[in-house]
Amino acid sequence: MSSTLLEVTRGAHEDVERLERLIVREMQREPENGRDRLYQSHRVRHMIDVIIATSDKLVEIYEDKDYARKDEIAALGGQGEFSSKKGMHGEDKVLTAFFERLKEIREYHKRNPSARVVDTSDAFEDLLKEEPAIEFSGEEASGRYLDLHELYNEFINSKFGSPMEYSTYVGTFSETDKIPRNLKSKQYKEYIEHVLEYLISFLMRTQPLQDLDKIFAKVEADFEESWVNGEVPGWDNKGTENGPSMPEPVIDLDYYSTVEELMEVAPEKLKEALAARGLKSGGTVQQRAERLFLLKHTPLEKLDKKHFAKGTRNSDQNGIEHNSLKEEIALLEVKMRRLCELLKEVIVQTKENAEKKPTLTYEEMEAEREEEVVQADSESDEEEKTYNPLNLPMGWDGKPIPYWLYKLHGLGQKFDCEICGNYSYWGRRAFERHFKESRHQHGMRCLGIPNTKFFNEITSIQEARDLWEKIQEKQGVNKWRPDLEEEYEDREGNIYNKKTFSDLQRQGLI
Repeated sequence: MSSTLLEVTRGAHEDVERLERLIVREMQREPENGRDRLYQSHRVRHMIDVIIATSDKLVEIYEDKDYARKDEIAALGGQGEFSSKKGMHGEDKVLTAFFERLKEIREYHKRNPSARVVDTSDAFEDLLKEEPAIEFSGEEASGRYLDLHELYNEFINSKFGSPMEYSTYVGTFSETDKIPRNLKSKQYKEYIEHVLEYLISFLMRTQPLQDLDKIFAKVEADFEESWVNGEVPGWDNKGTENGPSMPEPVIDLDYYSTVEELMEVAPEKLKEALAARGLKSGGTVQQRAERLFLLKHTPLEKLDKKHFAKGTRNSDQNGIEHNSLKEEIALLEVKMRRLCELLKEVIVQTKENAEKKPTLTYEEMEAEREEEVVQADSESDEEEKTYNPLNLPMGWDGKPIPYWLYKLHGLGQKFDCEICGNYSYWGRRAFERHFKESRHQHGMRCLGIPNTKFFNEITSIQEARDLWEKIQEKQGVNKWRPDLEEEYEDREGNIYNKKTFSDLQRQGLI
């Protein structure tokens, strides 16, 4: 065979070096738009994976568990098959081994005349031209938003979940510390695993160069220390090396010297304290206090089994298993929160999109859909310089938007708003939206005028003040006037308004 183990090793090293140079060249290139940047990251990720796989093969060769590499090096030095011939010096052995190896290579190529040295440089160059196949759902919009609908349905239909809007869920699904600990069961663990699985999948599709193994290793290391110290958010769990951690006591027995003093505590608190320790919580207040007072001088594990409630974790093994489940859930929550930190901007955009969708009309949704199609088409074009003779607004991809879209949204129309500090809005749509935005609301507050629907389309300060005066005058006409409308009755049954009644009373006529 013409390809030796040493030649395979040399070729593998050459492939690794060539891929490293390609990665540097690819990273030095400035991507045209968001999609090109995403493709660039996936191409680099693919080349890194090839380098890792090739390096693993090299490590296996250098470990030389079958001694094939050692035997081949020995054969090249004349210490192999031909070293047994008598009368040969060291130099003769080397030359003999070389010519025998050359003879073997020539015979191989005679038997296989079509065998040629394969140049892999073109294959590696093709890696820079390919477009990775990245699958996104329609809701994810090429990685701009999260698609949490399945997880949302799983949450609201579970025991630990509660009914809420999808937009609210997007903004709060990472706040696991708000879920009561007694509801965090195996079902909850499965839900957190599903959330974590989706976030990892989304992150690997949108940010393939993130080293999740390194991130999770740091998270786990920090978690171990925090768990032992009881500093994990939402878990009051000071763990020990010898056994499971006990929940913090509701009642500190060191402050009570007799059962009578303990009976003065609220019955519900006694019940909670007993339940927290796995003891029976029924009976009268005195029975509860006596049962709880036993723990002042007797450790929990030495108490008689009759004091424990049925089905409680009164054995060390069950306690360890329960503590292990709590630790697994807490670790999953910490990992999920770390991924949410990495995807913070995407989560905010997803929430804004979920809140905006129900307010859009059919025409606005169609316009946005067409806009996304136009952006997708513009991204797939070949490299070309930006040509913008009409001075059209730039899209999110850094290219001018189509002229028909510019006319459709009326972006050529300029609207100035004096209330907003003479700020200019381009397009009717942006102008109508700005009346509900913070800049316009702040301007109305400075004028002392409520920002109601009556003031839509009003951009002049003087017009806004005049309208506000008219509204106040109109409200004054319809306003209830007690001096004219409040009624009084005298002893004879005559009805007067407040003003007339007061005048007659002052004159002594009533």
